[in-house]
Amino acid sequence: MKIGFTGIDLPEGKTKYKDEKLIALETKDKAKKVVPFFAEFAKDEFVQSEAIVVPKSNILDLLILDMDKFETRLLKLEDGDEKSLMTKCMDLLEQEKPLCDVDFNDEEREILIATAPISFKPIVQIEGSEDINTIIFLALEKANQMFFYTSGPKESHSWLIQKGSEIIACAERIHSDLARGFIKGDVVSFEDYMNCHNFNDCKSKGVAKMVDRNHIVQPNDIIEIRFNV
Repeated sequence: MKIGFTGIDLPEGKTKYKDEKLIALETKDKAKKVVPFFAEFAKDEFVQSEAIVVPKSNILDLLILDMDKFETRLLKLEDGDEKSLMTKCMDLLEQEKPLCDVDFNDEEREILIATAPISFKPIVQIEGSEDINTIIFLALEKANQMFFYTSGPKESHSWLIQKGSEIIACAERIHSDLARGFIKGDVVSFEDYMNCHNFNDCKSKGVAKMVDRNHIVQPNDIIEIRFNV
């Protein structure tokens, strides 16, 4: 995940997220290999970023970029839904409200996705005293992302995915073969997994659920995929 930033001193490039749950899984399962999540920070990169971090005191500098864009677009538009939306957005931006924090209807969202204003992306406003791990956490939350995990003696692995994703999407995230040959999934909460010896123990104690492809995976779930290709 690429995180753009401005107005704050952060290291550019990839930074490992210190994930306490992944560390706990590694310790419990004595995993030979650990695959953590890395966030990529890019200074003043907004177009390609999936979230943007800015100090609260600098938010107007970011919003001005959208104001300039909408002002230019308004000059070219005839009266209509898009012009009304652009005018609405200008009013919001002048109140220093990032567009990501506004509840637009579906039609308005479609127009904004096509227009691609910067502040329609997830914007994290920080005080400036937060450490980099907290900043990553806040960016993931704002972007509606979550972790699920696979873990065992061979490997403990954190996987990033959109909140509300079905287990078939998680299978695809791990490997396309798992999604293509999906039969069933086994899911257990992080808390229940930590209270059992291993995944098979979770199954024998009844805390692991066998689920179909449309099951919604919850944040921090541990999963296994049954598949055949």
